[in-house]
Amino acid sequence: MAFAGVLKDAEMKAALDGCAAADSFDYKKFFKACGLAGKSAEDVKKAFFIIDQDHSGFIEEDELKLFLQNFSAGARALTDKETKAFLAAGDSDGDGKIGVEEFAALVKA
Repeated sequence: MAFAGVLKDAEMKAALDGCAAADSFDYKKFFKACGLAGKSAEDVKKAFFIIDQDHSGFIEEDELKLFLQNFSAGARALTDKETKAFLAAGDSDGDGKIGVEEFAALVKA
């Protein structure tokens, strides 16, 4: 699993179980439940680069849609509504994508 060594399996499972239903994803609750909110800046940066699948240096909307699948291959995709809300929350400079500093702010929000 991509997050092995960064996050605990039990915490990731609890976080995923907490947003299993469509339109139930809340990034603040998720980052707290999976333990990422309490991690070091270095671990948050590692998480960013795992989620940035195309290694562009940004997390784009298509990567956000599949966000939960970074934590578990069998996890659901975010709904369009969840994806757009997640992007809006993280995209502080309005460029339509989330950079590493924006992601760190989102995790610690």
